[in-house]
Amino acid sequence: MDIEQKQEELIEHFVNQASTFQGSSLATVIIEATSHPSLFAFSEILSVLNVIELQGTEHSIYLDLLRMFAHGTWSEYKSSAGSLPPFAPDQVLKLKQLTVLTLAETNKVLPYDVLMQELDVVNVRELEDFLINECMYVGIVRGKLDQFRRCFQVQFAAGRDLRPGQLGSMIHTLSNWLSTSDNLLISIQEKIKWADTMSELDKKHKKEADERMEEVKKALSLKADIDFRGHEEMFSELGGVMDYDEDRTRPKRRRHPLG
Repeated sequence: MDIEQKQEELIEHFVNQASTFQGSSLATVIIEATSHPSLFAFSEILSVLNVIELQGTEHSIYLDLLRMFAHGTWSEYKSSAGSLPPFAPDQVLKLKQLTVLTLAETNKVLPYDVLMQELDVVNVRELEDFLINECMYVGIVRGKLDQFRRCFQVQFAAGRDLRPGQLGSMIHTLSNWLSTSDNLLISIQEKIKWADTMSELDKKHKKEADERMEEVKKALSLKADIDFRGHEEMFSELGGVMDYDEDRTRPKRRRHPLG
């Protein structure tokens, strides 16, 4: 089963759970969801009415907890840890994995120094073990560890839940991309039209050149034929004259009388 299909099944499971329970039972569901090793998307759970209604109740910190896993990073958690429930080891690991995804959203080359600072990792060996075992093997990122340049080159990263207000920014970005694509398409079409026009002109010029060549060939052929016939007639006349002269200059035999 691929990671996307597994995500869908887990999301459906926890959405159903969240729709069923309230209060402390719902808090338990949120803890289970944020601790699950294969769940990395939480916006659907956040949109469940029972979850939304936690706001302003004694269990509202679990709503904040769920929001942290939907949109936050490890460094953001550290700055607000006092207002959230304590993290279990699985939750710590999960939020650090999600932090890598957030960093990969904007940069495809992640320096080791930045990663170690954001993940509270003390050395390169620990960092590379984390990236290999907890990120690449899990399937949430793919990339190359560059020890010489001390960076992680991201080739693929799973997307996180959209932050509040991020959808509008994304729509704006996509609109700009669409406009640029339309302009590029128009430019390509104009160049194709120009190329077709030039191709037609080339064909026309080639046809005209071929026609002129045929005319020249015919003219040369006709001239050669006329010249040949003229030479043939000349040689024929010269031959007749020579025969005539030979007849005139040939000595005649005298006949001697018979004795």
